[in-house]
Amino acid sequence: MEPLLQFAPMQSSVDEGFWHRLSSLKLNKLGIDDSPIHIFGFYAPCSHSQVSNHLTVLSESLPSELSEASLIPEPSRGNRNRCSVPGILYNTNTVESFHALDKNDLLKKEAAKIWDDILTGKAVEDCSVLSRFLIISFADLKKWTFNYWFAFPALMLDPPATVVNLKPASQWFSAAEAESLSAACNEWRSSKSTADVPFFLVTIDQNSCATVRLLKDWEDCQGNGNKIFFGFYDPCHLPKNPGWPLRNFLALISVRWNLNSIQFFCYRENRGFADMKLSLVGEALITVPQGWKDTVPSAVGWELNKGRKASRCISLAQSMDPTRLAISAADLNLKLMRWRALPSLNLNALSSMKCLLLGAGTLGCQVARMLMAWGVRKITLVDNGRVAMSNPLRQSLYTLDNCLNGGEFKATAAVESLKRIFPAVDAEGIVMAIPMPGHPIQSQEHNSVLDDCKRLHDLIEAHDSVFLLTDTRESRWLPTLLCANTNKITITAALGFDSFLVMRHGAGPLSQDHKLNAEIVNSSSVDMPVNDANGKHRLGCYFCSDVVAPTDSTSNRTLDQQCTVTRPGLAPVASALAVELLVGILHHPQGIFAVGDISNSVDRATEQPLGILPHQIRGSLSQFSQMTLIGYSSDSCTACSHTVVLEYRNQGMEFILQAINHPTYLEDLTGLTELMKSATSLDWDREIDEEDDDCVEI
Repeated sequence: MEPLLQFAPMQSSVDEGFWHRLSSLKLNKLGIDDSPIHIFGFYAPCSHSQVSNHLTVLSESLPSELSEASLIPEPSRGNRNRCSVPGILYNTNTVESFHALDKNDLLKKEAAKIWDDILTGKAVEDCSVLSRFLIISFADLKKWTFNYWFAFPALMLDPPATVVNLKPASQWFSAAEAESLSAACNEWRSSKSTADVPFFLVTIDQNSCATVRLLKDWEDCQGNGNKIFFGFYDPCHLPKNPGWPLRNFLALISVRWNLNSIQFFCYRENRGFADMKLSLVGEALITVPQGWKDTVPSAVGWELNKGRKASRCISLAQSMDPTRLAISAADLNLKLMRWRALPSLNLNALSSMKCLLLGAGTLGCQVARMLMAWGVRKITLVDNGRVAMSNPLRQSLYTLDNCLNGGEFKATAAVESLKRIFPAVDAEGIVMAIPMPGHPIQSQEHNSVLDDCKRLHDLIEAHDSVFLLTDTRESRWLPTLLCANTNKITITAALGFDSFLVMRHGAGPLSQDHKLNAEIVNSSSVDMPVNDANGKHRLGCYFCSDVVAPTDSTSNRTLDQQCTVTRPGLAPVASALAVELLVGILHHPQGIFAVGDISNSVDRATEQPLGILPHQIRGSLSQFSQMTLIGYSSDSCTACSHTVVLEYRNQGMEFILQAINHPTYLEDLTGLTELMKSATSLDWDREIDEEDDDCVEI
């Protein structure tokens, strides 16, 4: 007596994206509607000798758009690794309803559909319906847990089929036949029109030439003496058992073509190509009782859970929470960079960086968003202005609602907007003014101004990098001084009408340790002047090229001089470059002490993975040009020179009050006053010989 033909059960796999899409549909469209949902699953032939392929459901298995008329998603076609199979999903509203479902009745309904498709011939035209499947589920969207159970309905033959001579295809066929069949299968799998057709016919003629054909070509294969095999994509890897799809295939063959002896071919692959050693060939013997076509056969197919008839439960509380999903999605681009483009990208350095943005206007809004895109999670914005009606078009974090009733404070409105864009950001808004030289204060304002100074000092101490993004020159002076004193990474971005300046400030004058780790640039300062990381002159700050102290630049100005009137495309360009400078500093081995690079001057062998690290970038939209420059620190700088920083350390807040209230104080302290006097004493009236060969026109 021949042994019974035993089939390896189909196994399921659920991608997390499937549950995410289901949750979205349930929340936003389905509500309490628990009508069955048409879905699609995907499987492929076995491709490894030790591992079976599963039937997988993905996010695209569910409908992308729901309407009253149709809930049927469009299956993907032509993907050799995704043979689409129709399925049905019953998602209940309660866990009690889930457990109360009549599973036998549901299985019978799906088996009846398969049987009807066989009788009507639909299964010959679209053979994927032979592998219909069923899922019952309950989605607890409060706890993000999902109960589910798969069924793969299989029609039972009575009596069961027996098998003759089941063995590897390489042993069944001659060498010539096996070689020809491999080539035919590879061609079938390479064609977009047949790659995902899981059931097919194989004919082998007397010359050992194999041909793979569609099931509907059965009639054309008769009467020519060819060997005929019924092939299918077998997801199973077992050497002595065909996969689950063969069960319904045998029922189709027996009913449609009245065959009692069926030679079947279990197609399996290795590394994307037909593998005759892994594939199986056998002969199934079927005895069909009279009247078999008149009733739907019994069916089996509920998937076992660890050998038991039981549902499964998965908890996705961590990954399905929208905030956590937002974090995962936000980091995706950065993580993909590390695959090939930038393996040395230090995501920890970026995510741990604490950035202080002074100014929440056009530049501040853009810089904040760019920082989030690079993975920075801690952002503090400082501004004392309110959102005006003219702001939302140029300042990307504000809307019309922020302008109403006098306007919200920019700092707080910007933070709320950042959190709406990315809930995981740790953003804080500080409403405060920055004390400025050239803007004298009354005696009754001293305490308030000193409080602002101390608060700004504490904010800079608490952050790793500072962006100077304010509108006026004098508002950058105090932050520049405080950053030089604490040796913080400092980036300045400034706009003209059609030009911009983006620069990184050099290290502070009293910092000794030039081997600063680029991940956490927050070294202690000691009272001894140095040049730069290589013993050369250190890079300058925003004020190092000035020969006058910063003064009041806002009084007695017309409206176009009071506002930052710039071409709209300028701020995004400057903001992006400012953030890229910070990322470059963090990934440079010398960090804040890195020398300034100039375009095309760096040897490619010594260039950093992110490219050059310039000191200054100056651009012009009118010329659509950009250049990199280096400016060294000045001994007479009113903000970062050794004299000024040391005086601040000695006098503290009294020094700041002097700088604010006395316009010439900083110039007197740094020697700029004497420099100007000596410059005016020179004889500038001497005529210059037009023919002087030493004169070079620049």
